[in-house]
Amino acid sequence: MSDSISLSLWYPQFRLEQLDDKLVQVLQQFQRFGGEPGVFSATVWPVNWREAAAFQEVYGLGENQARIDYAVDQALELLHDDYAYEFQIGWTLWEPEENGGPRPNWVKTTRLVRVLGYGPNFDDGAYEQEGHIRIDFGNDAPFLQENTTLTEEAVRCMEENVRQLVELTNAIEKESQASARLMWSELGETLASRLVARLNRLQ
Repeated sequence: MSDSISLSLWYPQFRLEQLDDKLVQVLQQFQRFGGEPGVFSATVWPVNWREAAAFQEVYGLGENQARIDYAVDQALELLHDDYAYEFQIGWTLWEPEENGGPRPNWVKTTRLVRVLGYGPNFDDGAYEQEGHIRIDFGNDAPFLQENTTLTEEAVRCMEENVRQLVELTNAIEKESQASARLMWSELGETLASRLVARLNRLQ
């Protein structure tokens, strides 16, 4: 069963005025590990997730993407302690191409990753559980490929995806100087344990 994975980051003695710098530091790491150098979209959410967006701008991918510092500055003009700030950025991973055959071609595919910065009073202090910054990587299919035959090529591509995820999360933690981090999933099962179980089927 597919699951979604997220990374939560907390910062010592965090103040709302630091949020823009932390968001820029986090977003800048994507380009180093398979991601785009710019932002696809920016959205500002007031009070909680049930409210309508106070601001939204969709820039696009490729040549249309916005510079990271520009997108962050534009969104955080509406800086309030009960707002959340969402940025989507392209990140490229190996995935099987649907060709109807038993041995699919593996191609680099861009997915959108959500990077969220929380004001301390957004959604009744959601940051306490979800982090000052939360990164939603989306479903875990590129790392497990549970519906794909585990050929040598499939395992190589999965391993490269996992390595890219590990290197990215380590760089984000280091460069943004997080004091604590937590990789978690909606189903509560760790990606590492599911990956071990998946690869053990090769034995």
